[in-house]
Amino acid sequence: MDAVKIIAGLVIAAGLAVVPGVAHAQDTSCYDTNVPLTVEQQRLDDTLVPGGPAVGPALVKLAGFDGRVSEFTSKLCRQVVLKQAQQFAEREGNALWKAAVARAQSTKPLAHDAYDDRPLYWARLQLSTALRQWKPRFALSVHDRAALIQQFDWASRGLSDSAFPSKPGVRKIAVTGFDPFQLTGTNVRRANPAGAAALQLDGREITTPQGKVVLQAAVLPVLWGGFDEGIVEQFYGSALQQKPDAFVTISQGRPGKFDIERWAARWRGGSADNNNVGSYGSVPDAGGWPQPSNEFIETSLPFQKMIDAGTGPFPVVLNRSFCEWVIVGSQQDCRTDDPTPGRVAALGGGGNYLSNESMYRANRVRIGYGATNVLGGHLHTPVLGQPADPAALTDSAFEKQRRDIADQVKALVSVV
Repeated sequence: MDAVKIIAGLVIAAGLAVVPGVAHAQDTSCYDTNVPLTVEQQRLDDTLVPGGPAVGPALVKLAGFDGRVSEFTSKLCRQVVLKQAQQFAEREGNALWKAAVARAQSTKPLAHDAYDDRPLYWARLQLSTALRQWKPRFALSVHDRAALIQQFDWASRGLSDSAFPSKPGVRKIAVTGFDPFQLTGTNVRRANPAGAAALQLDGREITTPQGKVVLQAAVLPVLWGGFDEGIVEQFYGSALQQKPDAFVTISQGRPGKFDIERWAARWRGGSADNNNVGSYGSVPDAGGWPQPSNEFIETSLPFQKMIDAGTGPFPVVLNRSFCEWVIVGSQQDCRTDDPTPGRVAALGGGGNYLSNESMYRANRVRIGYGATNVLGGHLHTPVLGQPADPAALTDSAFEKQRRDIADQVKALVSVV
């Protein structure tokens, strides 16, 4: 697809003041525009050029999700009791996820690139904004609203659609990708190939020389708070009840190569998330799940088999690096051999951000349940660039790179 420019004349859905990109002015009495939004939600107004349309809503419209957003904001106003609202949030979140997966895996020609993960991200933010600013006809406590937003959010990430089909002899793999991140300024148009890969993999049945493999996928938030709420454990812990064969957490890593990470570390380095919040220290537990206190967790993925498989176009390597604290908070020892028993983890092969933590949490709960027969580890994809024109949402080179990365993820997961 040729470059799609964000210019002042681009026609997108008109905006309801409370939910950018939504046209339902008759429903404004149902929303309180004075309720503050999260940093993520505030980016719904961000543009690439002064006076240009907002990037997030433009991407939602390009994917054809704008009608779904408008319908949601209208129907939300008609929810009259909490239980009804909870069912609505769950149902609509799951419907958004399924629509995004169906679009990603469509075999029909589409007006906008099927591999684009960004429309799901921005549509989710539009709908969570509506839930945050909604004025229901019944009393809604702060706790109940937060639970309602989480219920919608988790469903829209694939957590309500994670049941493996019952097919004897078919192996099962659970995978997760991530939302776009580092979205400040003109970076607001960033995509995440790990999220694109998750949409490509969800529900797929792949034929391999060793037999058929079925996959279930979800997309994780780039939020420390979401991890504290236990979203990783919820997805992978639920998967464990269905006797899977492997876990593969996936995120964006270094330029030009795939890294299979040898070590995950029990440490947060403090970098800001999508809400500009940082967190520093040992990875906390998530309530209700068995969680051993390993400082490091080693991959059990068949890394040499994945390296030797000859997938392309990017090279695949095993990253053996890690760091441990000699003096916690001040002195690190970084190596490529094995961690020292008794030392505190400082850095996994994948760093000390949410990528590392997704591997750590998924495999901590796996070990906690004693599922040592389940393979588990992390795959870092190459970094995806941005469209060459700073005023463009997409271009053919950008789309090809994202497609190449996501397709190689599919190939590597099938090797697992």
